[in-house]
Amino acid sequence: MGNAGWLSSSKAAALEAGNAIMQVYDSMNFSVEYKADMSPLTIADTAAHEIIIKKLKPTGIPILSEEGNLTPYSERRGWDQFWIVDPLDGTKEFVKRNKDFTVNIALIKDRQPVFGVVFAPALELFYWSDLEGRAWKQQGRGPAAEIHTRRNDQIQTIVASKSHLSVETQQYIEQFPSAKLHTIGSSLKFMLIAEGGADCYPRFGPTMEWDTAAAHAIVMAAGGTVTQYNSSEPLYYNKEDLLNPWFIVRA
Repeated sequence: MGNAGWLSSSKAAALEAGNAIMQVYDSMNFSVEYKADMSPLTIADTAAHEIIIKKLKPTGIPILSEEGNLTPYSERRGWDQFWIVDPLDGTKEFVKRNKDFTVNIALIKDRQPVFGVVFAPALELFYWSDLEGRAWKQQGRGPAAEIHTRRNDQIQTIVASKSHLSVETQQYIEQFPSAKLHTIGSSLKFMLIAEGGADCYPRFGPTMEWDTAAAHAIVMAAGGTVTQYNSSEPLYYNKEDLLNPWFIVRA
């Protein structure tokens, strides 16, 4: 199939999963369970996971999904490439019935994302990076438009989590008293950077690899960076511990 076919498959998977999520969202009839780490789980998460697995399985590439059985590192360490999936990023926002939730799919090779797809179904916003290293945004049925981070040496707008604003993040933000603060959920924080709506996203709290991989790819394609805190090193994927270190996204 090759990279072009894989990108097409991942986009189709994200759209179909997003439609399934919206059927649950619009029904207003769903229960919330809690996993061992107390993160919420709904039938929308599960339905989206099953759709994505079905769509990506024909590629023959291993799949690592938040809602799947996690493959042990003894097996994962031999993967030269794999899909990493968050079927519903921002379940807390979904449960609160705000629209800041996304479907995230990325292809990882050599510990870095090759391309990523982020779909926000309630907002009808679709973002992706392509094989030529460009980033795109599509609103509803409108035409796709190439997006770029804004070239700004000054930090004028900071984006932060709506549900996970840590004390350390707040202290970092206070270093820029003249900057505007924009809070939003899920991987849409990265997308705000990618499309030129903000300059910086500090994340000094826990995230997992599937939370960041797709958005990481899109930010890079748009001209931005995703680096570990106090380092020029990027985030790496397929670590033994799938927990990300603290990081900063910059335009």
